[in-house]
Amino acid sequence: MTNDIMKVLLSKEDIDTRVIELGKEISERFEGTEPLFIGILKGSFIFMADLIRNVNLKCSMDFMAVSSYGAGTTTSGAVKINKDLNEDIAGRHVIIVEDILDSGVTLSYLCGYLQNRKPASITLVTLLDKPARRKSPIKADFVGFEVPDEFVVGYGLDYAEKYRNLPFVGVLKPEIYSD
Repeated sequence: MTNDIMKVLLSKEDIDTRVIELGKEISERFEGTEPLFIGILKGSFIFMADLIRNVNLKCSMDFMAVSSYGAGTTTSGAVKINKDLNEDIAGRHVIIVEDILDSGVTLSYLCGYLQNRKPASITLVTLLDKPARRKSPIKADFVGFEVPDEFVVGYGLDYAEKYRNLPFVGVLKPEIYSD
């Protein structure tokens, strides 16, 4: 599996250090509140698990499954909610946890969708930000790392449901995902 990786972009140690920092920053920003963390499946599950262990707040969590990619490598533009929330978010401070902010299409749609449910606030946390691919004007409140316009996998990010279990973020060799 690691033979499919062209280069390691972010080591496990880099990621661990930044996730600890993000947990501290979020704890400070939301001190005195009990936010609801919403993980966007499937990509965010590893990041969210590590992040929430570094947050020193009473908090709860829920998950959503939202897609605009299907099996491809670029967004289709059509957003589909495959799993909605189990909790009411009215009056809650909501923290959306995402693996990567790429085109922004999915997260822009999701923020609007959730805003209709009247949360106290919506905050966006992303492990990776790839601004070169942005199609929607959205910015994350907390960013782990800005990454170049390369196809990245690992630490929850996949290609065709593979590579999520890599402990680092790497650039996938083009011959793996090219037709």
